[in-house]
Amino acid sequence: MSKLKDTKIDLQRRAVVAGAVAASSQLFSPLAAFASSKSMDIDRFVADCIAANKETDAQVAVNEVLARAVSTPGAVLAALGEPDKAGLNVLLRSPSLTIFAATWTPQMNLMPHDHLMWANIGIYTGREDNIFWKRTPEGIEAYGADALFVKDTAMLPEDALHSVTNPLQRFTGGIHVYGGDFFDTTRSQWDPETLEEEPSDGARIRRMFQRENERLGLTKET
Repeated sequence: MSKLKDTKIDLQRRAVVAGAVAASSQLFSPLAAFASSKSMDIDRFVADCIAANKETDAQVAVNEVLARAVSTPGAVLAALGEPDKAGLNVLLRSPSLTIFAATWTPQMNLMPHDHLMWANIGIYTGREDNIFWKRTPEGIEAYGADALFVKDTAMLPEDALHSVTNPLQRFTGGIHVYGGDFFDTTRSQWDPETLEEEPSDGARIRRMFQRENERLGLTKET
């Protein structure tokens, strides 16, 4: 009986230790807590965004769909994959709605720019820091900031002007939804050092992501 009791105690101790190790691995791995989630249905997500875009307040309705999606970031990662380069993975492009997954290399920056359409952003891995700018008679000046963490969403109005940074030493990924054709809209960007206004569009933004991959030796196509 003594040997049997000792065996039971030893098994219990091993179970406790195993549980502690598992819990510790989840505490120190930013993605571990989401690893077992089911894959997001991308087609359903896009269809829900299209339907929401027909609502009276389209931006708010679309943001509700986006918030539901990034509330289970593991499911988004399972569907889109772990980011391993800078890129814009386009899920939908139409005259009234653009959806893509934007992935940012560690400590990647994007200069101040506008969209000329409303934009919703939802983070599914990493972090996105935004500085908000406004036009003045002398040019543009910074006036606010916001940090978006995993599961966070943000709604930017049509006249928003912001710059973006991934402050982390790992990749960041976010789903971006725009109330128009992001790639066929001529807009503005500002030189990060001089703050001189320059023309911008979707093609220019793509090239910036490509250059970031080249800089880091990530030669896969974006």
